Amino acid sequence: MTVIIDPQNSGISGNMVIGALVDQEVDPENVTEIMEYYASHFGNVKVNIKKVKKTGISATFVDVESYDNAPIKYIKLIELLESIEHPSITEDIIKFSKNVFKTLAEAEASVHGTTISEVHFHEVGAADAVADIIGASYLFYKLGMNNKTVYGMPVALGGGRIKSMHGILSVPVPATLEILKNIPTFGGPVNHELTTPTGAALLVNMVDKFMNYYPFLTEKKIGYGAGKLELTHPNVLRITDGKTAMESDHVTILETNLDNVTGEIMGHIFKVLMKFGARDVSIIPTITKKNRPGNLLRVISRPLDCDILSEVIIRETGTLGVRVIPYVHRNITSRKIVPVKAIIKGKNVEMNIKVGMIGNEIISVKPEYEDARKVSEESGVPLKDVMNAANEAFMEISK
Repeated sequence: MTVIIDPQNSGISGNMVIGALVDQEVDPENVTEIMEYYASHFGNVKVNIKKVKKTGISATFVDVESYDNAPIKYIKLIELLESIEHPSITEDIIKFSKNVFKTLAEAEASVHGTTISEVHFHEVGAADAVADIIGASYLFYKLGMNNKTVYGMPVALGGGRIKSMHGILSVPVPATLEILKNIPTFGGPVNHELTTPTGAALLVNMVDKFMNYYPFLTEKKIGYGAGKLELTHPNVLRITDGKTAMESDHVTILETNLDNVTGEIMGHIFKVLMKFGARDVSIIPTITKKNRPGNLLRVISRPLDCDILSEVIIRETGTLGVRVIPYVHRNITSRKIVPVKAIIKGKNVEMNIKVGMIGNEIISVKPEYEDARKVSEESGVPLKDVMNAANEAFMEISK
């Protein structure tokens, strides 16, 4: 399953995200109640969700009116947010919302040269921000998009200048630019602020990877979220939810040759790189310059993690440079985990099977190594026999 968030037309804001998600046949009453309930702990907010047309495009507009724009410290906001309970809001939704607020706070801290603990949210009131972020987070999880591959398209920023608490600022405002500094963006197509800091923070937390073109999709559901401005082009954010026979993504490959690093360090760097977000790490014996035996360290990473992982490699190994091969296209099968019960020494034991699929066709079946290893150690049965038993159990339930 694949989701595309497309802010190429008119950028992205918090209420546009909510509108585009509600537009995918979601009951607006529930999200309205949740937004107003959470925002009421920070101020007085009224939410109105309705269908509108933007230059001929039918879209859902989420109007958030706030009557309390008092600033609040980031730390205080998070503490209060954690104290609120609602039957529809899970711990995962709150954790995601907190990550969005942290993205905003880190951008403000960087721009103003302060610490995250000293950041105040003042450009919009806390009630507005809470309504937008909780509403968008709730819908993102309700629609199951947190379990799907989410692609982002390049972001339209707008242009011109706007009034702010800090005086006249050019568009994009500093916080927006800070959040999107490693994301593909472009200016225009109008002299208005099209992408807000809240919209940018939601985008970078929702998206797994950014692309210039749509991937192959079928069975699409399309939602349009309307912005407030009336422009000469459709002021809408488009979010598409669809299926693809084979998933694809883009990765970055990092490489460096090492001829003076001990085996202990090589083993350590493997664990450190995985901790910092590497998708895969390979250490390949090779012959380096001056005919020295050495190793080729190769790391597959998300494009967004490239700089962080490059720094980790340099710091941990002392190498003077890392080769970067950017945006390598990778086709991947869809994957699911299937629990099975296998008989080992007369006892039923449960293990997970990793199943690779293209469409509805099963391509590969493999027991999860850690599950099989644990059963092998506890039972004394060789690992290969445990894995064979797990495979046979899967084939029985798949008939």
